[in-house]
Amino acid sequence: MRVGILGAGVGRRLNNVQLPPKVLLSFGGKTLLERHVEILRRCGIQRIDLVIGFRADEVKAEIARIGAQDMIRTCLNPHFEEGAIVSFASLKEAFTAGEPVVFMDGDVLYDHRMMERLLATRQANCFLMDRQTEDGEDPVKLCMRDGVLVDFHKRPERRHDWWGEWVGFCRFSPEIAAKTIGEAERIIASGRRDTIYEDAMRNILIDEPPGSFGVEDITGLPWVEIDFPEDLERAHREIFPSLAAPEHMALGEEATPTRAMQSGQA
Repeated sequence: MRVGILGAGVGRRLNNVQLPPKVLLSFGGKTLLERHVEILRRCGIQRIDLVIGFRADEVKAEIARIGAQDMIRTCLNPHFEEGAIVSFASLKEAFTAGEPVVFMDGDVLYDHRMMERLLATRQANCFLMDRQTEDGEDPVKLCMRDGVLVDFHKRPERRHDWWGEWVGFCRFSPEIAAKTIGEAERIIASGRRDTIYEDAMRNILIDEPPGSFGVEDITGLPWVEIDFPEDLERAHREIFPSLAAPEHMALGEEATPTRAMQSGQA
């Protein structure tokens, strides 16, 4: 099993040029990167491919500080400002190594049980999904119809019954991983470097037979992707204390359906 993590971006939407790379944001005295490493080690992962770019030397220094040089292979993307799909394509070695691949956005603060659920799934190609979400264009939506995943995008086009939010973590079989990275390279070669990297995943999902991709429902577990200032505030105020507290909500509790889930609209 290989793990690929994106950690190269500038994080412009946080509106603070003084912030470090997002994988170096600290919660309870540990950076996101240190938390990722601890969780993945606990799960038995031995190899991480980490894409770096923005202030790359600081990320390398953190890898050394936490003693993860033997576990993390850095993939430098000197063109990290050109678009996230370019950073995604930098994971080619991991995605074509002939092993199952776990993909992670590096800017997520999350409960360790989410990763455990993803690694334990019987589905070869699987996205983590949260059914508690808000309407809007920013969430990447996992769209379900008749119990089958039919679309995956911020602005999905296929008819669906309801949708949940993608957490930013997924796993692929060796075959699908190779196809996905190849699709990312095709998109880049066509000149569309500003395309979101999720387009490469979606295109493969659409091309494969129905049912080739599934979801694991992690509704009820605390997590946040840190894109905006309000996300960072919520991470400190709400999510981190939930991770540290022993009484956080048990996996499997029913969530209240959002309007998107009730109407099937995205």
